Parts: sequence; structure tokens; C-alpha cells
Amino acid sequence: MAAKLAYIFFSMILVNNYVLVKFLGICPFLGVSKKLDSAFGMSCAVIFVMTLATAVTWPVQQLLDTFGLGYLQTIVFILIIAVLVQLVEVIMKKYMPPLHKALGVYLPLITTNCAVLGVTILNIDNGYNFAESIFCALGAGFGFMLAMVLFSGVRKRLEDAKPPKCFEGLPITLVAAAFTSISFMGFGGIIENIFKV
Repeated sequence: MAAKLAYIFFSMILVNNYVLVKFLGICPFLGVSKKLDSAFGMSCAVIFVMTLATAVTWPVQQLLDTFGLGYLQTIVFILIIAVLVQLVEVIMKKYMPPLHKALGVYLPLITTNCAVLGVTILNIDNGYNFAESIFCALGAGFGFMLAMVLFSGVRKRLEDAKPPKCFEGLPITLVAAAFTSISFMGFGGIIENIFKV
């Protein structure tokens, strides 16, 4: 059991990274990754919301299935995530005003961050139990953080580079994101070999 949980956690960080492999959560990935501190702060908020959303949505899904209301899954999950994001925003505004200001409009956008909704729905679709779902959400959150922090470093280097005029701005950012994504393909068989799952 512990090996399976570790496998789920590390595979979500390296092999099945929601941003770099599944291409979920691209909006904050491209929008907030310009500065390391804001990328790290956004990542911490996403980890918190992903994990808490999973902890709440998994039992809610069991309840929906019990009453034959599984078709309401997406609507209910979005409402739960929206409430949790508002909670995070209120806490950040009160206790971390500089970070709240740095994140700006991207903090409320966690509500519509498809990576958060994706992890809650894919946990159910993969048939994970509660513990597996929590580890999957934690791994997905840390994978999001790894992608954001790495890409903020890449973008810092891009500021110093002098790309051709046609690649300046968003085009060179997208090319760099593609190369960052390709670099994660190398982790493909490593996790399976380590945990023998």
C-alpha cells in the first residue's frame, strides 16, 4: 500500500505532471511564472486548494453516487472549489497582503483552474480510494509547483536572451514551455522501476 501511494505521488510530480504532460492549468503557468516568488505563492495556494478540494469532493462523490446524482459531479465540484478558493483568498488577504497583491487576478482564477477540477474528477475516474486520491492531489500540486518554479527560472533566462523579433513575447515563452515539457518525458520508466508497481 505504501509503495502504491509513493508511486502515485511521485508519478504525479514527474511522469503525469498536470501542467507539462496533461496541459491542465496552463493559464496560471504562463501568467504567474514570470517571478519566482509569485510562482511559488500561487503553487502553494494550488497545492492547498487541490488537496482540500480532493478531501471534500471524494466523499461528496460517494454521496452523489448513493443517491444516483453522479451526473451533478462537475457542477458540485466547481462550487466546492469556488468556496475553497474564496477561503484561501480571504486568508491571504488578511495574513499575506504582499503575496495577495502579487497574485492579483490569478488567485480567483484558481476557481477556474482546470488542473484543480481535473485532479478531483480524475481521482474518481481512476477509481482511487480516499488515501490514494489525497496522495494524487498532493503529487499533482507539487508537480504544479515544480513546473511553475522551473519555468520561472526559464523565463528569467528568456528575459536576458535576444530571440528573433518574430519570437519575442508569447511565442518564445510557448517554445520554452514545450521544451520544458519534453524534458519531463525522460522520467517515464524511472518511477515504475523504482516502485515496481
